[in-house]
Amino acid sequence: MSTLRLRSLTMQYSPKDKALSNVSLDIQAGEVVGLIGPSGAGKSTLIRCVNRLTEPTSGEVLFKGQDLTKLGSRELRQSRRKIAMIFQEYALIERLTVMENVLSGRLGYVPFWRSFLRKYQGNDIQSAYALLDRVGLMEHADKRADALSGGQRQRVGIARALAQQPELLLIDEPTAALDPRTARQVMRLISDICNEHQLPAIINIHDVNLAKQFVDRIIGLKAGEVVFDGKPEELGNDALTRIYGEEDWNSATDSQEMDCQEEVMPVMTGLMAEPA
Repeated sequence: MSTLRLRSLTMQYSPKDKALSNVSLDIQAGEVVGLIGPSGAGKSTLIRCVNRLTEPTSGEVLFKGQDLTKLGSRELRQSRRKIAMIFQEYALIERLTVMENVLSGRLGYVPFWRSFLRKYQGNDIQSAYALLDRVGLMEHADKRADALSGGQRQRVGIARALAQQPELLLIDEPTAALDPRTARQVMRLISDICNEHQLPAIINIHDVNLAKQFVDRIIGLKAGEVVFDGKPEELGNDALTRIYGEEDWNSATDSQEMDCQEEVMPVMTGLMAEPA
């Protein structure tokens, strides 16, 4: 059975403004799916409709066989425990430490008084340390979140999401505010973790080259409709034109690769210049 099934999912703001139009998709366990498309195509709306941060106008969101669109508030809160979201703007509590931000991923599982006093059980704390080690931030556990770089903040967001012990990851533009080198590191981390845990993920991503390198499947949206659904190697110039419109895609790809090389070369030069 698919972990997530969308059936005729539609989100309509007005008679003339339809953000999603009859989107139907199946997401399998362990499958990392990249959503690409121009701004306003419906990528973020689709992700937010899955966990009902945005209420769809019609259609079904079947998560492990349960239609989330029909759940009341209490049942929805319980289902959301297993659907973790990683945000573009990190959504960290800046004044709290890295460890406290990661532990906030357990809020759906602890009594209110524990969450209010930030008193977590020993096994939750041990798991949080293990997650910080996995994302390479163990030495930053006691730092305030606002003292971190953008890439480090995104790693905290990943660790916090994993603290929920999710069965589905929803990731909204995780690399939009990052430099090319850090963006690749974050995407590689997400891909590796999903493979390790057979964790399905839907990633809204603007960078087509990153998507082609790090996801298992690409879905192209245009004006709220699916216009491409296939493997990264199937995303050729014709498909890109269907998604984005006419462009010299070979030149665009060459330019992006050159930007990446320019970002990495100073780092490599510095390493080569270091004494043995």
